Amino acid sequence: MRTSRRIASVVFAAAALSAGSAVAFEGTSPGRPAGGLMDGPSAALAAPGGSRASTGLAGPTGLAAPTAVPVPPMPVAVPPAGVRSTETSLTALQYAAEGGHPIAQWKLGRMYADGNGVDRDDLRAFDYFSRIANQHAEDSPHAPQAQIVANAFVALGRYYRDGIPNSRVRSDRERAQEMFSYAASYFGNPDAQYNLARMYLDGNAQRDPKYAARWLGLAAQKGHLQSQALLGQMLFNGELVPRQAGRGLMLLTLARSNAGVDEVWIREIYNDAMSRASDNERAVAGRMLERWVQGRRD
Repeated sequence: MRTSRRIASVVFAAAALSAGSAVAFEGTSPGRPAGGLMDGPSAALAAPGGSRASTGLAGPTGLAAPTAVPVPPMPVAVPPAGVRSTETSLTALQYAAEGGHPIAQWKLGRMYADGNGVDRDDLRAFDYFSRIANQHAEDSPHAPQAQIVANAFVALGRYYRDGIPNSRVRSDRERAQEMFSYAASYFGNPDAQYNLARMYLDGNAQRDPKYAARWLGLAAQKGHLQSQALLGQMLFNGELVPRQAGRGLMLLTLARSNAGVDEVWIREIYNDAMSRASDNERAVAGRMLERWVQGRRD
């Protein structure tokens, strides 16, 4: 099917990208890769939540659903006469979604995934996200709706990773990795890059810390807090990658400065690193932080 072939070509290109320097920060989001079309339905948005990494590295128990970026206004659907006002918004979204509008499909998918205003139904959410992935996988990464499409692939990756109980959607880590890899490589989505890195850290046969560090580095450049914190921890401690204490402390400082009140794990690993850092390591981190703020992220 079209979607699967396209994913396969991009996943192959992603492997080549990941083969670069494990902790390089100079990489940019890949452009549109060459390759054939892909087939098959994409899969499903994972329900919020997840499990802490089995490597012993700190991390959030789950990553919040990505926020859709501004896109062209959604067409206003006029519901049939007699529809109650409390149902108008949902009905309008359903009309727009059936018409193929990705914003409406995304909003409905999130509503059913979160149980927001409707009964929670992960399988129905899965289907809405699958429509987006199937219909828009080949949209330009620079299109207005590109990040909505990327977010749908991330959602599908989570559903494939965890599965949906008592449904046709079974846990399939290989398929999940394909979803994350496509969104990470083709769309340059930082949530996908983070999730893909976690799979390379948490996997068994697929475990590869160098690939994980590479993807975390790309997401960290975009300001992705979890990636900055996790890569910072790895570099400061020399866990799974060569130790670069100054760079690690710099990334932890960035993550800590922007972390929300619920990001307790980021504050904890930052405080731990600061308590163990030498004066020289702190000085190196400070100089690197100045360069970062100036846009010199080498």
